[in-house]
Amino acid sequence: MKPFAKPVSIFVGLGFPRDVETVDEAFEILNEWVGSRSPTHEQALAAARTALTEGNVAVARLAFEAFARKTGILAPDALELAAAKAADEWLTA
Repeated sequence: MKPFAKPVSIFVGLGFPRDVETVDEAFEILNEWVGSRSPTHEQALAAARTALTEGNVAVARLAFEAFARKTGILAPDALELAAAKAADEWLTA
């Protein structure tokens, strides 16, 4: 297993938090992704695949974080979006 220098916190399933700590975990999530296979997804998957064999863990982590941010599953970003949406709904009610 090739660990990330710092885990990437995401939300999975019904909004459960998960820390992705290794290239192997990121690759598994990306490989099993049922959502849109965007260019960001493909880049992250390729970076993770390369890191599994050649060891460029930092690039794989950055690509996975970019994918998580773009898809709205990055934990800090998802929390901010949910809070902003709740505040907007409260103000317009």
